[in-house]
Amino acid sequence: MTHIPEGRRIGVVGGARADIASLEAAGRVGRLIAEAGAVLVCGGLGGVMEAAARGAKAAGGLTVGILPGSSPSDANPFIDIPIATGLGFTRNSLVAMNADALIAIDGEYGTLSEIAYGIILGKKVIGLGTWDIRGVLPAKSPEEAVSLALRSASPSEGAKDGKNSR
Repeated sequence: MTHIPEGRRIGVVGGARADIASLEAAGRVGRLIAEAGAVLVCGGLGGVMEAAARGAKAAGGLTVGILPGSSPSDANPFIDIPIATGLGFTRNSLVAMNADALIAIDGEYGTLSEIAYGIILGKKVIGLGTWDIRGVLPAKSPEEAVSLALRSASPSEGAKDGKNSR
């Protein structure tokens, strides 16, 4: 049986369609998350999600994909634990809820909703080439993004009352 570490869970959110630079950054972010011993949580599909999961798996990390559809087989091949929800975009709230901190890379409106849920839930949201909005802490590199996320992530803390921490 696989041991699921009781550590930090870092969510990586971003576009299913992303440019090469964003995909490379996501892969580096995933690798750094795994090297730090944290679990990578994402939406489980392609683009930024797949690149981050691929990076985490290359470093021996554990990946969780919270899927919009009702079939675990929809997950990209780098997801260890696929969670089918049948909720469509509503599943974005579950990605944010199940991460101790979020790193947003690139992305469109689905990513924006995950950012919003993260902020509402009182999670630290770090942005890497994504939406420039209040509540998102910008990072200049994958290394800075992961460092900021790991510093703010605490598996026993978080927003217990669902109120925004700002």
